[in-house]
Amino acid sequence: MTTLKIGDKAPNFEAKDEKGNTVKLADYAGKKLVVFFYPKASTPGCTVEACNLRDNYQTFLAQGYAILGVSADSAKRQQNFINKNELPFPLLADEDKAVIEAFGVWGPKKFMGREYDGIHRTTFVIDEKGVIEDVILKVKTKAHTEQILKD
Repeated sequence: MTTLKIGDKAPNFEAKDEKGNTVKLADYAGKKLVVFFYPKASTPGCTVEACNLRDNYQTFLAQGYAILGVSADSAKRQQNFINKNELPFPLLADEDKAVIEAFGVWGPKKFMGREYDGIHRTTFVIDEKGVIEDVILKVKTKAHTEQILKD
């Protein structure tokens, strides 16, 4: 799906988070960043994935990582997702899909025999210099932290 690979520069994105704040890649210069793209806030798989990252958030912080979630949901829907699950990290409300398309995670999907366009659940691990360290295409929602922090 995505054409981005390990060693590529991460797209220089900019979007609004659930509170209406502008968030951009440059805000994370000098930090490691986990950007996880998920299809829809408050759906079962996305909730399991976000809660797995939430439950391991202190481990991410201790290893110098910031976490950022991205979907095409509205800011209100993202805020409800955060409130309902006590998520400690910001979620981008990428309604115009600028960030989603910059990372190449929008495209054809299949579900129960039906084809449609949507967000492919994908996670990018970006180093302190904005270079992609890892691309996780086959996200295990219940064990996502282990996939990211595999060393």
